[in-house]
Amino acid sequence: MSLNTLGLTEAAAGIRDGRFSSVELVGDCLNRIDEVDSNIQAWVFLNRDHAMRQAKAADDHRKHGKAVGPLHGVPVGIKDIFDTGDMPTEFGSDLWAGRTPRRDAAAVARLRAAGAVILGKTVTTEYAYYNPGKTRNPHDTAHTPGGSSSGSAAAVAALMVPGAIGSQTNGSVIRPAAFCGVVGFKPSHGLISRSGALELSRTLDHVGVFGRSVEDAALLAEVLVGFDEEDPDTRPVACPPLSTVAASEPPLPPRFAFVRSPVWDQAEPVTREAFPELVEALGAACSEVELGPSFDGAVDMHRIIMEVDMAHNLRRDYQRGGDKLSTRLRQAIERGRTHLALDYRNALSGIEPLNQALDHVFDEYDAILTPAAPGEAPGIETTGNPVFCTLWTYLGVPAISLPLMSSETGLPLGVQLVGRRGNDARLLRTAHWLVRTIGRTGRGTRRKVPSAGAKSAADAEKGNVR
Repeated sequence: MSLNTLGLTEAAAGIRDGRFSSVELVGDCLNRIDEVDSNIQAWVFLNRDHAMRQAKAADDHRKHGKAVGPLHGVPVGIKDIFDTGDMPTEFGSDLWAGRTPRRDAAAVARLRAAGAVILGKTVTTEYAYYNPGKTRNPHDTAHTPGGSSSGSAAAVAALMVPGAIGSQTNGSVIRPAAFCGVVGFKPSHGLISRSGALELSRTLDHVGVFGRSVEDAALLAEVLVGFDEEDPDTRPVACPPLSTVAASEPPLPPRFAFVRSPVWDQAEPVTREAFPELVEALGAACSEVELGPSFDGAVDMHRIIMEVDMAHNLRRDYQRGGDKLSTRLRQAIERGRTHLALDYRNALSGIEPLNQALDHVFDEYDAILTPAAPGEAPGIETTGNPVFCTLWTYLGVPAISLPLMSSETGLPLGVQLVGRRGNDARLLRTAHWLVRTIGRTGRGTRRKVPSAGAKSAADAEKGNVR
């Protein structure tokens, strides 16, 4: 078996136990990249020698009996909006071509402290917005991998790297995870520091992770969690034991609230058919819940915040190189310059009341079950519609996409679970339970996924990764 097929948790354990080396693991990942990335194009920067030097240093560290971190010697992909002191960080924009920062972003520094090998930089859409990059969906290269964390999701799905990090300001982790058939986890707002990463919106920006299983996502996120005085939205509190809780058995079988959400009219036919079947398969464990009219304006409020904050944070790039920005990004910035201050403040003040309104749902249910995207991945001219993620990003609640279903064409359909803000570990445990339960029953006419991530690995082995 090629080591690149291992998940993050398995890879970390294998190196820790001495069953294989970091050099062997990283070498297999690089060979896989050589094999498939000419078609998928998930990487924007990759230096083979530099990656192998990191791997050798990790092996030497371990051979000398020094303490190893939870990701020691394991390669990880980094979305190209996170600063890396030893690699370029270009934000997916020609305006920043050749930019090499002086130091790592906080998330990258935490990965290095955990022993991870920074394999390279993955493709992002322009400024982590909508304009598609060069990456293609590993399941079918005529389709988008989603955005904006396109390369991170595709690299994990195509077995090039066991884990990667991305970001979400609207749907940029959950949507590409759903389209590429991997696990994507967006923690609660402020759980992971964003310092040293491209800032679009302080209110909406989240750091997220990609893996082939819930356990992988939990491990990767746990390494990243922590207070950072350079990110004012992080707090000096004890780090939640995400990995331990995620792998544990719930004290009681979880209950799910199936929420169509106010944007159900944008769901495609395959989603309208698949989710009721999933709800039926869960039986008494799942009930349909309506959120009520107070949530109807959340998408518009999110848009106002995002556009105003982007207009402010990207103002220098707009002023010096607006003609080099994509039309869609330029128009978003220009809209942001016209919103009223009162509308912006009203949008900000709407977050807390809606989180409080969700409390009655989470008092009764362990997680909200809802689509991750309107349907399967569309063509490469777009990154897809993030609207099924927008409400949850606006509220800053944790969300995870699980590769539990597929369409009749064989493309993945993501199932999104949403938890109470701050209850990230519980959401991961519930997600792990759902993956194991659906895998055991195998119910549903269009779908059967043995375990999270197995579909991606199986498709790759069958040659579906082109």
